[in-house]
Amino acid sequence: MTRKRHIFQRSMMMLIAMVFVSTSLNAQEAPWMRNRVVSPEIHSDNSATFRLFAPDASKITISGSWMEGWGASEALIRNDTGLWTLTVGPLEPEIYTYTFSVDGIGLLDPGNVRVMRDGTRYACMLVIPGLASDVYQVKDVPHGILSKVWYDSPTLELTRRMYVYTPPGYDSGSDKYPVLYLLHGAGGDEDAWSTLGRTSQIMDNLIAEGKAKPMIVVMTNGNPGDAAQAGEAPSKKAVEGSENVMFMMGAGIFEKSLVNDVVPFVDKHYRTLSKRKNRAVSGLSMGGMQTINLAFDYTETFDYFGVMSMGIMEADQSGRTWFKDVDTRIKNLEKNGYKLFWIGCGTDDFLYESAQNLVAKMEENNLEFTYRESSGGHTWSNWRIYLSELAPLLFK
Repeated sequence: MTRKRHIFQRSMMMLIAMVFVSTSLNAQEAPWMRNRVVSPEIHSDNSATFRLFAPDASKITISGSWMEGWGASEALIRNDTGLWTLTVGPLEPEIYTYTFSVDGIGLLDPGNVRVMRDGTRYACMLVIPGLASDVYQVKDVPHGILSKVWYDSPTLELTRRMYVYTPPGYDSGSDKYPVLYLLHGAGGDEDAWSTLGRTSQIMDNLIAEGKAKPMIVVMTNGNPGDAAQAGEAPSKKAVEGSENVMFMMGAGIFEKSLVNDVVPFVDKHYRTLSKRKNRAVSGLSMGGMQTINLAFDYTETFDYFGVMSMGIMEADQSGRTWFKDVDTRIKNLEKNGYKLFWIGCGTDDFLYESAQNLVAKMEENNLEFTYRESSGGHTWSNWRIYLSELAPLLFK
């Protein structure tokens, strides 16, 4: 069984378990049928209370993205009615994700309709209000449109799907717009930046406040073997000579398809400002790697580059080389010029050293760049912040 299939099956078991528990509770005429269980409940001090009615359970824990350490969890406490409860925090204003574990079986919170998917992983979403999370919120401002668009990719021999954000007023106007191509990380797909990254909300709010220029944002699938989201029909061309499509991330085939297939499609079907000075590309983790490759090899296509939680790695633990001929390829940046090269990474990120390698390489070649160092690790908490800080710098 492949790792991807195993993860998918585990996620499906979580969803089935949620349905099973909810159905069982209905059959038992649980108290929440008369008085709905509120979970999560956010208090005035930004603490949050989680509740789950499961009278037959022996142990219930919660794992949340606010917890430190891989696999960290905390136990809920049972009362005499079978209602399990835990209060955490106060939490810093941010978007968090969490799941329950009921006697070892993963479970989504039946009381929370805000469910997100990250590749083949599912979790519930918790938004703690405050200044830091304000840009992620849906506000009473003009809203753009998020569309799911299919396009032909001759490079990958696939019809593929991407998400396209058009700014407020696009559908009723005639103006042309610059384009940001926004790339996800390994394990994600074209849905990641809109669901976990809150791209539409961030762009709506930045544009309404006059902090960012109105722009089109294109979020395509960075996995060269997938037509759309995780696990769609693979491309024969993409997987040729590779046992795992995921590791085609360093082969450059996605980058080629983005330049040869996606950019021309967007310029043809949308009102774009189609010169290089009106195109930006940015990505996190795997998408950051792809952004670096695009900067080194396709500088004539883009003028703005944003690298999040990624840098230059000579080789990983298996000895696989990700970046080849860096010293030669980086000369393209100097030769062709660019408007912005932005690098952001958390100090606790496992790719922090690689980001420092990229910084050193830029300095070694006397190339201008902007470096943003934050606390935290390889998380969406950082990447949402990076997008909200990068977007205002584009197309100035």
